[in-house]
Amino acid sequence: MTDPQEMDPTSAEPTREPAAAPEAAESKPSEPTPERRPRGIYLLPNLFTTSALFAGFYAVIAGMSGRFEAAAVAIFIAMVFDGLDGRVARMTNTQSKFGAEYDSLSDMLSFGVAPALVAYSWVLEDIGKVGWFAAFIYCAGGALRLARFNTQIGSLDKRYFMGLPSPAAAAAVAGLIWFCSANELDVSAFAYPIAFYVALAGVLMVSNVLYYSFKDVDLKGKIHFLKLAAIVLVGAVIATNPALFLWLLFLLYAFTGPVLWLWRRRPH
Repeated sequence: MTDPQEMDPTSAEPTREPAAAPEAAESKPSEPTPERRPRGIYLLPNLFTTSALFAGFYAVIAGMSGRFEAAAVAIFIAMVFDGLDGRVARMTNTQSKFGAEYDSLSDMLSFGVAPALVAYSWVLEDIGKVGWFAAFIYCAGGALRLARFNTQIGSLDKRYFMGLPSPAAAAAVAGLIWFCSANELDVSAFAYPIAFYVALAGVLMVSNVLYYSFKDVDLKGKIHFLKLAAIVLVGAVIATNPALFLWLLFLLYAFTGPVLWLWRRRPH
């Protein structure tokens, strides 16, 4: 018998070579690879947001402990850090979606939950259901205000806010608490008017009243010397009695919205 390995190679089936790829496939452009997002979060702006969050949390703890003046001051400190985190992010080009969401959650605690709970522990607790209902209206108004603001970013004129900003509403409530606590005023007889005041701040946050945002103010530009002197003078006046003048300042800002709303609708 013939060994299979010794068979004539010409009798074997020829080997097929792989077919060449069509030219069309060779000329097809490759799809761009998606750019990988850098992992981690930006440290500097989120440190300011965390500081604002801590100040708001401390305000709640201080209010529950009966230290209402410290609680009110903590809310104002949270306002300072909240005003810095966004500006620092823009100056250092470290804006991120995470930072925006984190800032909203911090604002909800510092300017929504904290003022409501501090006001309730301060005097609203004495009038029962009316007190906690007024505190809840404020807290719910703060949450709705932040949710609406996040969904309307870029769709409104940046010169105006729709509704009272939550930091200003918190300052209007915390300023009253700070002033009364610092001067040891007995406000138990005014619990119902204060409940109306707190609830009104919550309603103004979800209103359609426009408030000037000051975002078109050029902080890098030059100003007249007299304007700078006026700013220094206002700062000096506030420093003489910060509890009183900060409260009056934000109270005045809170009423500018309804006043301008009525002015625009006056009969010509």
